[in-house]
Amino acid sequence: MNIHEYQAKAVLRGFGVPVPRGAPAFSVDQAVKAANELGGPVWVVKAQIHAGGRGKAGGVKVVKSIDDVKKESARILGSTLVTHQTGPHGKQVRRLYIEEGSAIDREFYLSMLIDRESSRVALVVSREGGMNIEEVAHKTPEKILTVSVDPVTGICPFHVRLVSHALGLDGELQKQMSVVLGGLYKAFTEKDMSLLEINPLVVTKDSKLICLDAKVGFDGNALYRHPDIVELRDLTEEDEKEIEASKYDLNYIALDGSIGCMVNGAGLAMATMDIIKLYGMAPANFLDVGGGATKEKVAAAFKIITSDPSVKGILVNIFGGIMKCDVIAEGVVAAVKEVGLKVPLVVRLEGTNVDLGKKIIAESKLNVVSADDLDDAAQKIVEAVKGGA
Repeated sequence: MNIHEYQAKAVLRGFGVPVPRGAPAFSVDQAVKAANELGGPVWVVKAQIHAGGRGKAGGVKVVKSIDDVKKESARILGSTLVTHQTGPHGKQVRRLYIEEGSAIDREFYLSMLIDRESSRVALVVSREGGMNIEEVAHKTPEKILTVSVDPVTGICPFHVRLVSHALGLDGELQKQMSVVLGGLYKAFTEKDMSLLEINPLVVTKDSKLICLDAKVGFDGNALYRHPDIVELRDLTEEDEKEIEASKYDLNYIALDGSIGCMVNGAGLAMATMDIIKLYGMAPANFLDVGGGATKEKVAAAFKIITSDPSVKGILVNIFGGIMKCDVIAEGVVAAVKEVGLKVPLVVRLEGTNVDLGKKIIAESKLNVVSADDLDDAAQKIVEAVKGGA
């Protein structure tokens, strides 16, 4: 789950991390009020959307008068920002963040994320702050330092020294870095974050180390431990189908292809998407119904897939272990009878109660194509979609 910048900074502030003063605004009047309360002479008007690249898209403006705060707030609020992360349709700006200006001397990049290989938190820093870190990693990887943090010890003095040396900080700034790293790591681990990105981390002209921007993502599987974080969820920033899927505890991610997929097991789902690509088309979604799905859960998953207008065909690929093939079949049949079937549907069942599952589908009289294995299923759905194109 992602949150807005102003929410992320509020969370970090609670762990003693230095961030600029600011206030959210949902209207132009609130933006002007926030600017007056912060005091000048410089303010930053920031669009709040769940995507990077806001500055390049015109969503972040530095202003030097209350009139300009009002002008830029009116321009940005309600507009649609198109960045490299939003896709061509962009995202509408429904809230702003009015922040005090900072006199920047130097900019750095700092992030924390889970390193799957080491099963530790990875601390990533670079002197190239304020830039696209992916581009830096591609063109000048030597400018990025990655350090693993042992969960037993957490942040240690040597982490602070390593990072400070990499960024060219010493003396008082190194002491401040100790506070920053300690607070960020504590926030990351205690709040079950999956990503914490500070870009840029800045040194101001009066030698203060400040997190000028903050991007935070949380592990969805751990949200039950953090009701305070769940309250920060902004449903307007999420795909409607993903919101609906979360109500049924379905693992669903919308993609930009044309073949809807319903699979049990993340590995099998990935393989299913890969083989669809192999035969020349792209998946419209990742959907793992899990091992303990009910008839109702499967029916809900099917409805979510069919609600996507870009879906031109559906592939159901189930290997029944804990999940029984007859349950999948009953769910598919129930959903089709309720919402109808306007696109080709290929079903591949194997495993527990497979014969019963196939019988249920056969006796339903639905226009469903059966497949013997994954390869056969992928070829059939691709051919059916291409034939109907």
